Amino acid sequence: MTIQPVRPTTHASTRRRRRIRWAPYLFLAPFLTAFAVFWAWPIAYSLYLSFVNTRSRPWTWDPWFNWGRLLQDTAFWDAFGNTLLILAVQVPLMLTLAVALALAFDSDLLRLKGFYRFAFFAPLVLGAVPYSAVFRLIFNADFGVLNYGLAQLGLPPVRWLFESTPALVTIMIALTWRWTGYNAIILLSGLQSIPRALYEAARIDGASSWQQFWGITLPLLRPVLLFTFVLSTIGTLQLFTEPWLITNTGPGGATETLVTYLYKQGFRSFNFGYASAIAYTVALTAAAFSLLQIRLVGGREA
Repeated sequence: MTIQPVRPTTHASTRRRRRIRWAPYLFLAPFLTAFAVFWAWPIAYSLYLSFVNTRSRPWTWDPWFNWGRLLQDTAFWDAFGNTLLILAVQVPLMLTLAVALALAFDSDLLRLKGFYRFAFFAPLVLGAVPYSAVFRLIFNADFGVLNYGLAQLGLPPVRWLFESTPALVTIMIALTWRWTGYNAIILLSGLQSIPRALYEAARIDGASSWQQFWGITLPLLRPVLLFTFVLSTIGTLQLFTEPWLITNTGPGGATETLVTYLYKQGFRSFNFGYASAIAYTVALTAAAFSLLQIRLVGGREA
């Protein structure tokens, strides 16, 4: 057995090892720089602004100014209530339809599956402005196609965009039309990952299609369903496009949401401190709902 002599460490080899050690960080440097400038810094600065009175000149540090107003602002709580109402009604309805669509897309009885999958996913490809303009035309009280159809059935016209409840229903229908196909495609990927042998064994044991759905499909689809539920919850709490472009947050603020109210405070009233407090309220609410959903589903699985 021969013993290899230990080579002394030179300064050149030490520098080379250091360069190798820092090489990954140099490759990541452009992204980390962009992340720090355009993400981390605005998030931190927004938190700082939420404790600053931006109404005073110059701005002054006043931690209770914005957060205290938030607790007493009836317009904010109305917007919060509208957002929660859309979340409680539209999201479960949309995900129920998405599950039904995913089951249809996965069925062996359906032909032209690629066509139907693209057709239901296509609304997401449309731009927000033309999509909102089309819905404004469909739900127009005077010459909209929807009221025309109601008239053909002998029903009275509905002032969709000029009454509180119909305006909220319009927003929910628009959201459901646009996002159901997207969630159905995600759920379809979960359905296709379920082993077919489980269904064959269930059929041999005499299980009906409904029993297979409740005993096999739904439990194994639960993680994907949770994913779509969390995404839909976060998206609803950030809802801006439809209320702003279709109903203009009207009538009388009936379709005002948290983010449209945030936009008005920040970029119309230039009250950046109060807008920052609203933004962090939205973020904390989204985090709370997401954690609650994860804990509930996790508890059921346990």
